[in-house]
Amino acid sequence: MAEASCVSTTPPSVNKAWIYREHGETAHVLKFETNVAVPQIKEDQVLIKVVAAALNPIDAKRILGVFRATDTALPTVPGFDVAGVVVKLGSKASKFNIGDEVYGDINEEGSINLKKFGTLAEYTAAEERLLALKPKNLGFVEAASLPMVMETAYEGLERVGLSAGQSILVLGGAGGLGTHVIQLAKHVFGASRVAATASTKKLDLLRSLGADLAIDYTEENVEDLPEKFDVVFDAVGQSDKAVKAVKEEGRVVTIFGPITPPAFMFVLTSTGSNLEKLKPYLESGKVKPVLDPTGPYPFSKTLEAFAYLQTSRATGGKVVVYPIP
Repeated sequence: MAEASCVSTTPPSVNKAWIYREHGETAHVLKFETNVAVPQIKEDQVLIKVVAAALNPIDAKRILGVFRATDTALPTVPGFDVAGVVVKLGSKASKFNIGDEVYGDINEEGSINLKKFGTLAEYTAAEERLLALKPKNLGFVEAASLPMVMETAYEGLERVGLSAGQSILVLGGAGGLGTHVIQLAKHVFGASRVAATASTKKLDLLRSLGADLAIDYTEENVEDLPEKFDVVFDAVGQSDKAVKAVKEEGRVVTIFGPITPPAFMFVLTSTGSNLEKLKPYLESGKVKPVLDPTGPYPFSKTLEAFAYLQTSRATGGKVVVYPIP
C-alpha cells in the first residue's frame, strides 16, 4: 500500500476508478475504468489522494438504484468513506494543508444530494468541513473503516440523549454501526450498563468492545428480557422489538423503518467536527476500529469485496479496499 510520503502532490488529470453507468446488481454494472477524469474541486473543497476506502451496505443499495429519486445523474463513482492525503486546496479551503492525512464520510446528507464522484477512485474531492485529521495511531485502512458508522453511532446517541449512568441495549451489536454504538456508549457517553445482541459466534466480540451483557438473538428474544433499558439503539430495523425492551420513560432510536412509536428515526449528517471530538478516544485506544479479517481488499478486487459485504457476514459490517499505487 502506498505510504503518504510517496504520494505526489501534483494530481493528474485522469485516474483509475470504479464506475457504474446504469443501476443494477453490483457484479453486473460496476466497472473498472482507467481513464476517468479527476474531479474538479470547488472553493470549499480539497482534493484527496485516496489511500483506502470503505464499502458500506448503503453503497450496494445506491448502485441498485434504491436512492435514484434523490441521487445524482449517472454515471457515478460510488463510495462514502475515505482516508487519504490532501493534494490540492480550493480557493477558500483553509482547514488543512497539502500533505495532511485526513479521513471522513464525503456525503453530507445521508442519501440526499449524493456526490457523483465518490471514494472508489485514486482521487476524490470533499468539502473540508466533512473531514478531520487522521488519528496518528491509526493506519489508513483503519481510519477509512470509521467515518460513516462512527459518526452515525455518535449522532444517534446524542439524539437519543444517552447520559452517564444510564443503561442501553444495542440491537445488532456486531455490525458496523453496533460495534461503535457499544464502544461510544461505554467509553464516551459513560453508560453504566451496555447490553447488545449478536449471533452465537460473535458474542465474544461484543464483550471485547465493552458490552456487559451479550445476548444471543438465536436463543433469546429481547422483548422477553426481564431487564428493561433507559435507551435502546436499533441498528437492524427491529423497532417493534426495541420498544418492548425499553423502560416506560425510556427512548428508542433507529436508522431503519418501519418505525414503531415511540421509536424515532434519523439520518446521519456527516461532519468532520464529530470525528475531531472522538479523536482523543481513538488515540487513547478506548475506541477501536473493527475490521473484518478477510480484508483489506486490493482495489482491483472491489467486486469481490462487494460480494463478501453482501453476504452480511463481514465483521464490523463493512470491508475496506485500497487503490493501486
